[in-house]
Amino acid sequence: MGLTSDKMLAMAILFAVLLFVGTLWLWPRLARRNWRAVTGRAGLLLATQLALFACLGIAVNQAFGFYASWGDLLGTETDQGVVVDHTAGAAAGAPLRVVSTSEVHGMGGSLPRTAGQIQQVGIVGRTTHIATPAYVYLPPEYFQQQYRTRTFPVVVVLSGYPGTARALVDKLNYPRTAQHLVRAGKMRPTILVMLRPTVAPPRDTECVDIPHGPQTETFFARDLPAAVRAHYRAAVKPGGWGIVGDSTGGYCALKLAMHHPGVYAAGAGLSPSYKAPLDATTGDLFQGDRNLENRANLWWFLKHEPAPDTSLLVTSSKVGETNYKATLKFIASVEATKLTRISSIILGSGGHNFNTWRREIPATLQWLSGRLNGS
Repeated sequence: MGLTSDKMLAMAILFAVLLFVGTLWLWPRLARRNWRAVTGRAGLLLATQLALFACLGIAVNQAFGFYASWGDLLGTETDQGVVVDHTAGAAAGAPLRVVSTSEVHGMGGSLPRTAGQIQQVGIVGRTTHIATPAYVYLPPEYFQQQYRTRTFPVVVVLSGYPGTARALVDKLNYPRTAQHLVRAGKMRPTILVMLRPTVAPPRDTECVDIPHGPQTETFFARDLPAAVRAHYRAAVKPGGWGIVGDSTGGYCALKLAMHHPGVYAAGAGLSPSYKAPLDATTGDLFQGDRNLENRANLWWFLKHEPAPDTSLLVTSSKVGETNYKATLKFIASVEATKLTRISSIILGSGGHNFNTWRREIPATLQWLSGRLNGS
C-alpha cells in the first residue's frame, strides 16, 4: 500500500477510530490500580495518540508531497535506474525514454490535441551518466497539425527537497495552470519538464557538481537539454529555455540561470535560498574546493563574477517566509549589476508551502513565457 495513496490514509483513519472506540470500551475494565491496569491504560492512550499522529502525518505528506514512498521516507531509496524499452525498433542508448502517458485532468477531454498530454519518462545523462525519472507536459498545440513544424519553448520545473516530481503535476498543478494561461492568451504553448533537483536520492546535491560524486549541475546544464531536444520539438536556439523551482529547487533555478545564461534565458525561484547548505542531507558537497563553494553562493557570485545576461524572478512574503529580508537584499544586489534583470513577487503573507506557491505559479509562468522564444 503506497505511502501517498488514499487507501493508506483511509486505513490509518479507520485504525485510529477503532483504537479510540476500543479505549472507551475497555476503560472501565482498566480502572483498577494494579500494574496491569495502569499499563493497559497507558498503552491504549499511547497507541491512540500515535495513530492520530500517523493520520496527520500521512495527510500532510499527501498535501505537500514530501515523500513519495516508504523507501523515500526511510532513506532507503537508492535506485537510479530507468525503464528500458526492449520492444523491436527501440532506439538503443536513447537518453530519454517514455514510460507511460496520461491525460491532463480537468481540461475537458482525453485527446492530446485538445487537452495535452503528460508523459512519464526516464532520462539518462550522456556525459554525467545520471539517471532520473521525470514528467513531461506537452501542450495540445504540440499535437495539432498547424504546429507540426514548430518548436516549443521549454520550462524546466524543479521540486523542493525531498519533494516529488509527481507533486508538481498533481499538487502544484503546473500543466493545468499552463494550459489555462495559454487559453487566456497570457502564455505561449510551452513544454514543461518536471523533476526533482535530487537526482541522486536520498542525497540532497543542491545542483552542485560534487567532486568525485554526482555531477548534478552539468546534468541540468548539458545533459537534460540535450535529451529533451533529441526526443521532442523543443527550442534549440538560445533564449528558448527557462527554469523554475520552489525552495531548494528555487535555489537551483536561480543558480543554473546565473551560471548558464546561454542555456537558461530566465530563472525563477519560489521561496528560494541563496546559498547551498551543508548538513546531514547534503554531506560534504565541495570536498575542500573553495572555488566550487564560492560559486555555489549566489551572493559571492554576484560580487565577484561577471554579471550574467539572464532574467531572474524571486518570490517571498512579508509574513510567513524566513527569506524575506534576504530576498530584498538579493534584489538590490542584482539591480546593482546593471545587466542581470530581476523581478519579484512579494506576498503580504504566506508560508513555505504548496498553498503559497500555487498563488505565485500563474504569474511566474506568465513571466517566464514573456522572456522565452520557441525558435
